[in-house]
Amino acid sequence: MNVHTDPQIITQDGKPAFAVIPWEEYQKILASSEADESEIWFPQEVVEANAVRGESLIKSWREYFNLTQKELAQKAGMTQPSLARLENSDSTPRSSTLKQLAAAMEITMEQLIE
Repeated sequence: MNVHTDPQIITQDGKPAFAVIPWEEYQKILASSEADESEIWFPQEVVEANAVRGESLIKSWREYFNLTQKELAQKAGMTQPSLARLENSDSTPRSSTLKQLAAAMEITMEQLIE
């Protein structure tokens, strides 16, 4: 069914309050908003560590969660020296590494991209 349907407008106190749209239209809106970068958030402490002190986002997030390098490395399935290299150099981690670290800290991979 590809028929355009106008939304149903529900009013309260004489003013529009809700719009009811077809399920397929709602799904399209959700899909297009998932890639919206405005949804990516950073706590002030992470921003300050990264932007002001020049620390990597990996280190900034690790410290935000009060994790040691050893703890985060174990959670992410890597060695502590590997994590230290990622935190202290200008290396560009592979996306698979970023996914592991993001999952270990329960954040999105986008929150680790400089």
